Amino acid sequence: MSIIAIVNLVLFTALLSLLYQFSKNDSFSLSRRVLIGLVAGTIYGLYMKLVFGGNAIVLSETLEWTNVVANSYVSLLRMMIIPLILITMIAAVLKVEEIKSLGKIGGTVVGVLMFTTMIAALIGIMMATLFGLEAGDLAGGARELARAEVLQARQGNFVDFSYAELIVSFIPTNIFSDLAQGRSMSIIGVVVFGLIFGIAAALVGEENSDHGKRIRDGVDTLQAVIMKLVNIIMSLTPYGVLALMTRVVATTDAQAIMNLIWFVVASYIAIALMFVVHGLMIGLLGANVKTYFQKVWPVLTFAFVTRSSAATIPLTIRAQIEELKVPAPIANISASFGATIGQNGCAGIYPAMLAVMVAPTVGVDVDLNFIVTLLIFTAIGSFGIAGVGGGATNAALIVFSVLGFPITIVALLISIEPLIDMARTALNVNGAITTGMITTRVLGDKSAASEINLPDPEMQKS
Repeated sequence: MSIIAIVNLVLFTALLSLLYQFSKNDSFSLSRRVLIGLVAGTIYGLYMKLVFGGNAIVLSETLEWTNVVANSYVSLLRMMIIPLILITMIAAVLKVEEIKSLGKIGGTVVGVLMFTTMIAALIGIMMATLFGLEAGDLAGGARELARAEVLQARQGNFVDFSYAELIVSFIPTNIFSDLAQGRSMSIIGVVVFGLIFGIAAALVGEENSDHGKRIRDGVDTLQAVIMKLVNIIMSLTPYGVLALMTRVVATTDAQAIMNLIWFVVASYIAIALMFVVHGLMIGLLGANVKTYFQKVWPVLTFAFVTRSSAATIPLTIRAQIEELKVPAPIANISASFGATIGQNGCAGIYPAMLAVMVAPTVGVDVDLNFIVTLLIFTAIGSFGIAGVGGGATNAALIVFSVLGFPITIVALLISIEPLIDMARTALNVNGAITTGMITTRVLGDKSAASEINLPDPEMQKS
């Protein structure tokens, strides 16, 4: 390793130490430390890019070790996803007083997710139209055209796309394979298994009170351990954000961004407008919008830098239950479903914008009939989209396959995917949290909305 790389790592270690010192001060809440980590990572990443952008060796050697922090933190959260979903889903069912209430919760969550996805798609259509974006205006290099060939092959997987088959795929055939995340539908498979297992456990408890008590005590104990692990990992968020932001800023292709700047601008405006829509929905519940966003800020920050709705599930559940006072059953279902169904950014805004850009090039008029059709296809196509980086590409492939559109434009935008995907992922996660809040109010529990009108002493200490 070069001396310069060692110096860079010493500086990075100093930033980590500074964040650790802040953690000892009660006046620096977790959200403030996350913000400090975000700013520090951005500045350090810019330093790496501006000073060593032309020195691939030094940049690579430095990021190799800063990525130890970044990747370790992401791995810790991913490690928690499946056990957290399984245990909390079982616990959620056992906490529901009547089994029939599960249908109401699940149905409301899915309905709200699809509704907000259609709104997001409509905003995407508006932005693409207002900015006059067309696929014919984009020119791709060798990298993008090579990527187009790969995506063309992947699109073949969706040509015979059947929504009936998609619904069937939600049911796990091998729960151990899904626990090992052996397929794209694994998270939904674990959710379904957890729901069924929880229902069976609840019925056993009704038949035998002794069994019921032992089951509930055992599940409560396991859930307490899991949540304690989540809290421990959550405390590492400022360090993870620092390292992740360093990588994002240092490796972003500035030239690609300049070439496609108007698409980036239109995308971010669309995402910002959808955040406003979420805020209006939260406000209509009678909640304090500013307080709401203060409470979910650490979660959105993590989603932003990791580009993974799935990896953010533990934080999404924790924020809803502990910060927003959403009942555990609703929080678990909305967080889990929200990572694979109705992603407002990846499965709503993105494919809708691309479809509007491509339509004129293939002789399709963007009229009312096309818009309504696109909204429906976008909402239905959002089912089962994996909540990881690249999920938006899969969503676009599904929608384009149904519409019969060419997918070259998806490849042309591959260079700037990470930049846009960060904000899209944060929007996805906020959509899931907003869904939890709305579902709580729709089903009659007003505690979530009322709680976030009040200062939270625990948040100030965290």
